[in-house]
Amino acid sequence: MRRSPRLGTHRRAVIDAILDATPLCHIAHVVEGRPVAIPTLQWRIEDQLYWHGSTASRMIRTQGVGGPICLTVTMLDGWVLARSAFHHTMNYRSVMCFGQPQRIAEDARKLEVLELFMRRWLPGRWEKLRPTKRKELAATDVMTMPILAASAKVRSGPPDEPKADHAWPVWAGHIPLELKTLKPQPAPDLDPHLAAPRLGAALSRSKPG
Repeated sequence: MRRSPRLGTHRRAVIDAILDATPLCHIAHVVEGRPVAIPTLQWRIEDQLYWHGSTASRMIRTQGVGGPICLTVTMLDGWVLARSAFHHTMNYRSVMCFGQPQRIAEDARKLEVLELFMRRWLPGRWEKLRPTKRKELAATDVMTMPILAASAKVRSGPPDEPKADHAWPVWAGHIPLELKTLKPQPAPDLDPHLAAPRLGAALSRSKPG
């Protein structure tokens, strides 16, 4: 962590809290000599990260041969406005994880970790769903990587600016942002008597650690 190291930490409690706060991540790797970053969903089970994709996916095929990757998670928590353009920034939480992923070969384990992902975000839904077909499972790969080389950065609060700027007559402070759940929208052909699901792990805005 060379850029703004005061915002960084290797504390696992902070890293885990950010990873658990949102499923959305980006995975960067090199494909045929070119850098590629792909958005996907991640989840953590103890010391392991997991994500899934189609067996036909170039991302999954490339990761399956054991090349190094960088998995990143970022949550934007607010805009930070200062008296000068140079000191404007944002409040955020981010994690970077480095390593070499492995493909889960056993169908039973693959289905188990997929179930754990759904139970975390949509509790009570897995047991109501149509059972997974063998063909569907065969068309899906699940990748995993231990959390060994990882770091987090967190910024919160007001702008950090020189005292000489404090008298300049323009508004300064921070504007919090949040991602919230809205009213579920049913499918057009849904039986109106079926209840909408509830989300399990809400996207947390609180500063971890």
